[in-house]
Amino acid sequence: KLEMAETKSAMRKPVFTKIDQLRPGTNGHNLTVKVVSSKMVLQKGRSDTPQLRNMKIAECVVGDETGTVVFTARNDQVNLMKPGTTVILRNAKIDMFKGSMRLAVDKWGRVEVTEPASFTVKEDNNLSLVEYELVNVVEE
Repeated sequence: KLEMAETKSAMRKPVFTKIDQLRPGTNGHNLTVKVVSSKMVLQKGRSDTPQLRNMKIAECVVGDETGTVVFTARNDQVNLMKPGTTVILRNAKIDMFKGSMRLAVDKWGRVEVTEPASFTVKEDNNLSLVEYELVNVVEE
């Protein structure tokens, strides 16, 4: 029993990020966000290809007191991302979509509904409205 307690304390506490600290091409983010809105963008029922069967994708605006960003919810995540819900996103990553940032959680991360957060979402700072041009820098 003793060894288990030791390894538990060795696990690093998750570091939580704020929305305004997100940058293109980064991953491993833990965030506590409120769902502002959710819009279904793709819903496939029966399809010929097994990968697309029952596929759901919703674009959700999520935010905290520093700003908002579009979160791409897939399949089961869609059901959790109801407006007004507070969720913890674990190991989230930033995907670039047409030059703007989208937050996503793949199979290595988790979306968990949590207690309602006390903060008010800063809705006038949507990072997904910022357009980025990714430039490759070549070292001379």
